Amino acid sequence: MILIGGGIMSAHLGVMLKRLDPSLSIDLYEAAPELARESSDGWNNAGTGHAGLCELNYTPPPTVTGEPVDVSKAIEIFTRFEQSRQFWSYAVAHGLAPRPAEWIRTVPHLSFARGAAPTAFLRARHAALVAHPFFRDMEFTSERDAIRRWAPLLVEGRTAEPIAATKIAAGTDVNFGELSRRLLTWLGAQDDCQVFTGHRVTHLTRAATGWDLTVRPTASGDSHSVRARFVFIGAGGGTIPLLRATGLPVAQGLGAFPIAGQWLVCENPAIVSRHFAKAYGPPPPDSGALGGPHLDVRHLQGKRVLLFGPFATWTTKFLHGIGRGTDLPYSIRPDNLPTLLRTGRHNAILVRFLVQQALQSMDSRLRALRDFYPGMQAADWRLVDAGIRVQPLKKADAGRLTFGTEVVTAPDGSLAALLGASPGASVSANIALQVVQTCFPDTLGSADGYARMKAMLPSFDVDLGHSSNASAYARRSAEIDDLLQLRPTLAFA
Repeated sequence: MILIGGGIMSAHLGVMLKRLDPSLSIDLYEAAPELARESSDGWNNAGTGHAGLCELNYTPPPTVTGEPVDVSKAIEIFTRFEQSRQFWSYAVAHGLAPRPAEWIRTVPHLSFARGAAPTAFLRARHAALVAHPFFRDMEFTSERDAIRRWAPLLVEGRTAEPIAATKIAAGTDVNFGELSRRLLTWLGAQDDCQVFTGHRVTHLTRAATGWDLTVRPTASGDSHSVRARFVFIGAGGGTIPLLRATGLPVAQGLGAFPIAGQWLVCENPAIVSRHFAKAYGPPPPDSGALGGPHLDVRHLQGKRVLLFGPFATWTTKFLHGIGRGTDLPYSIRPDNLPTLLRTGRHNAILVRFLVQQALQSMDSRLRALRDFYPGMQAADWRLVDAGIRVQPLKKADAGRLTFGTEVVTAPDGSLAALLGASPGASVSANIALQVVQTCFPDTLGSADGYARMKAMLPSFDVDLGHSSNASAYARRSAEIDDLLQLRPTLAFA
């Protein structure tokens, strides 16, 4: 087995496969000099354990007045995130990802709204969510004193406009980069498994049995060939060029458009110590499904910081640290140029939004922060680059953008690749499960394989989203909290 990319997705799939079948031989190739330094890195993503608790783009306003808010997407995301929590607790219990307090923490999740119509929607959203057992502990308030207790910075200096917030205390902040490195350290120490950094897979072609890959070590530059029975491409922005080389039907006309991100960061202890949550606002009206701005507490490199954003910006690179400025122009071919043009034409409003985002000045970014935190001081904040999201543009979508994450596979199950971004890392265990179910059905079909998967993901064959399974979910969730050492945030009332 060969895994391409040393981030959160390959880490989960590699460990899951090895635990299902200890006899497997698995090699992993990461082009960067270190593991999980691209999109999985703590500074390059929001670190939100995406569970549908606070992300307003998962619960869009109804198109018909008076209809209830559709919360089915939030329930789906919660279910998939719970599978990640199950896998992580298994990893902790079996020494695969030790010291969980260093990569996951309890951080309450808030949704925040300003203005009469947004606050009315937030109230309706809360009413729809608390009807499901997953969200029954969610609180709603439009009282300023309550919001001030939950998140003082959101109220400080604010004028007398209507505001509202929801809070759920059981949210999480996850350092996906650190978690990836723990899992891959375990994988690389197993028999018949190797983890290589500084090794770029430059090409792959069909072989009589499996795939032939060309691998180029950065240090020597001398390429060599490797044959694999199964290949997983989980290389973030590097996935699309490799997928195009496979000749699979999904690769025909496949284009890509990179969207870079930036954060405003505050490290002033006097400010950081007064915000205890991840607070999400509504997405801008022209942003599609890119999500809304949020003010987050993060735990990175041993200290607390605040991040606000993200802001989209322009790039032609497909990877943050090891990408090249020629990635986008070199990706354009006669077969995918019509896909790019059609997508741009069908999404003119979103394209205009992205251009406006990329042209923002520092002052306009600070004004966006002031909408969340009216009392902010510009001197406390600096702008840093975040990760790069490469949006796949498929010919079959006829110009429609499909956000989220998607697993594509070869018909014979010899190759799988991951496309897309958010909720991405948060649902990585479910993504690994999809690959196993599609590409290794015989493994799950055996009594031993079923038992091993059941130990890693107890709900893998159970519909947790159905309310009749609520009591079983609650019992298991408490056990997971104990294993992951998740404790209430004491500063949060």
